[in-house]
Amino acid sequence: MSIVQPFSRRHLLGGASALALGASLRTVGEVLRPDRILAYAGTYTGAVGNLGNGDGIYVLEMNTGTGELSDCRLAARSPSPSWIVIHPSRRYLYAVNEQSSGSVSAFAIHGARGELTPLNTVSSGGSEPAYISLDASGRYAFVANYGSGSVGVLPVLPTGALGTAVDLRRDQGSVGSMRATDAPRGSFAISGHDAPHAHMVLPDPQNRFVLATDLGQDRIYIYGFDSKTGRLSENAPYTTLRTGDGPRHLAFHPNGRWLYSIQEESSTIAVFDYDERNGSLHPNQTVSTLPPNFAGTSFASEVLVAPDGRYVYAANRLHDTIAIFSIGGDGRLRWIGEASTLGDYPVQCRIDPTGGFLYVCNRRSDNITSFRINRETGMLTFTGRYTELGSPASITFLH
Repeated sequence: MSIVQPFSRRHLLGGASALALGASLRTVGEVLRPDRILAYAGTYTGAVGNLGNGDGIYVLEMNTGTGELSDCRLAARSPSPSWIVIHPSRRYLYAVNEQSSGSVSAFAIHGARGELTPLNTVSSGGSEPAYISLDASGRYAFVANYGSGSVGVLPVLPTGALGTAVDLRRDQGSVGSMRATDAPRGSFAISGHDAPHAHMVLPDPQNRFVLATDLGQDRIYIYGFDSKTGRLSENAPYTTLRTGDGPRHLAFHPNGRWLYSIQEESSTIAVFDYDERNGSLHPNQTVSTLPPNFAGTSFASEVLVAPDGRYVYAANRLHDTIAIFSIGGDGRLRWIGEASTLGDYPVQCRIDPTGGFLYVCNRRSDNITSFRINRETGMLTFTGRYTELGSPASITFLH
């Protein structure tokens, strides 16, 4: 077992100014060992002991042979960078700052060790931003503001810095039931049905439509996307899930024809057939992320599709497992097993670029656990390694 030692206490990032690094930036992949990939992890910051034990964004080295994460270093101090994304050019990193005064920070990636240099911080257009993604061209960033129930589109400037939002959509209408329709027996999972809460936003594989979940409204919104202006337009009527179930995150199958939506409060995955021509969703199946005959409370958090399109993985908080499903020829799922996260409260998991390992961010136990993926069976085997990190929220890879 290898454990990364803890780091210094937090200080908030202040006065970040834009720096145009241009050609002086170096491609990290040219100087790293061939069996190494850089990873970045965002953490929750704030009061120590109150699930905010991180200091900002950390950079680590991943061994592609063993899955070990090593050389963990604080790369940037930032307030609760709970979700991070890397620009297609591999030269910039963006992070939401999940606070009531919502903002998004931009950083330049440079040097052999993947150092981050702050470029700027701009308003997210709402409160408590929980997710950020980029369009295929890397010209626009999409932000889901959980607190205010809104989605913003921010332009990416030539320097890599972010501009003021060019579009902002606020979710309107009624909210769902406080109790999930499809929750397991004995569940007391109640979270976000007090108001609209945008939880995730991402473009479709063709970069023509943008999909956004609203947990409080039990809806998936679909917008037309103008890649020249960044503007969103009303598309087909939103898709409604069962009341109270709380859609949280989405994942497309590599073929672009199937979409998987994970529901936080019911701990279910809804399978949809996706029509790329008009951006519409058609229900296919709903399955539980919990084992058969489970009774009690759990909150599902993340859904992933294996790069080869054969398996789906889903994270369960409180139950603290990764559910494993095989994918049939029609996109439908079959539960084939689960693996303990060996940590407490998995808020996010991610498969590395090689497709060989799955990493779990266990927020309450302050660690990241890693699992080797059996590509033939889809099953997970713990590598025996924990990476100590305060309140990890998300991990992503530079590749």
